[in-house]
Amino acid sequence: MKDAQFRRFALPFRGVVQRSAIGLLVLVAVTFMALDQAGSPAVESLRTRTVDTLQPLLEVLSHPATFARRGADDISRFFHVYADNRRLREENTRLLAWQDVARRLEKENLNLRNLATIAPEARAAFTTARIVATSGGAFVRTVLVNAGRQDGVTKGQAVVAAEGLVGRVVEVGDRTARVLLLTDLNSRIPVRLESTRDSAILAGDNSDRLRLNFLPADAVPTQGDRVITSGEGGQIPPGLPAGLVVGVEDGSVIVRPLVDWQRLEFVNVLDYAVPGVLPQTREAGQPDTLW
Repeated sequence: MKDAQFRRFALPFRGVVQRSAIGLLVLVAVTFMALDQAGSPAVESLRTRTVDTLQPLLEVLSHPATFARRGADDISRFFHVYADNRRLREENTRLLAWQDVARRLEKENLNLRNLATIAPEARAAFTTARIVATSGGAFVRTVLVNAGRQDGVTKGQAVVAAEGLVGRVVEVGDRTARVLLLTDLNSRIPVRLESTRDSAILAGDNSDRLRLNFLPADAVPTQGDRVITSGEGGQIPPGLPAGLVVGVEDGSVIVRPLVDWQRLEFVNVLDYAVPGVLPQTREAGQPDTLW
């Protein structure tokens, strides 16, 4: 009986404590969000340390999704193997023709370089990393890779896949790094139209398409034009393919990224800098290092 009386007496206080705890948690969450938006170094350090701690777990949890995606891809390829074989034969024929053109141009380029005094371009080494988590959604487009400060990764470095540019490093921990994708609203990359050499800024808008900003008024991009990095700023190497022009919409040039974000698994973080302009990284400017 005394126990029942005690419970009736303590029940109102327990409700007050629960409501206070919820309010306190909400206040703490709002505080952390405000500090994060303000760019507090303490919050960024706490976040990177937390991610470094959870990185092994995230890597383990990413394996089932990877295996499932590979299984679905294998089944799809099995049913389309005849069409793929025919397409590959046609591509091989075209590539053999282009091979002769490339060899002739390579020899011509070598002869012209021997006639002129041309400063050698900086070379870039790279660190290969695996994507262990994504935070894609309506408001942010980033991925987490399992390489960090211990592997020579630093802020601002370009990240590429086999198809082309993926994005750039925006946050680095000891064993992990966060990569801002080209499609993120905050992504801005200096680029050129490969055909006309016109400069522009490739901007993301949190959709699956990109836009060219600050393109010269007299520029006339055509559908299918390749967009490549210009190298302005010195941290992202020039000539990296970033996308293809697909049209014009509301006065803006629309670009389709070359990378398939749904199938992205491994990336290369480029270690690049212009000698004498930016601080030297591990391999920047070394003639025996190739990207």
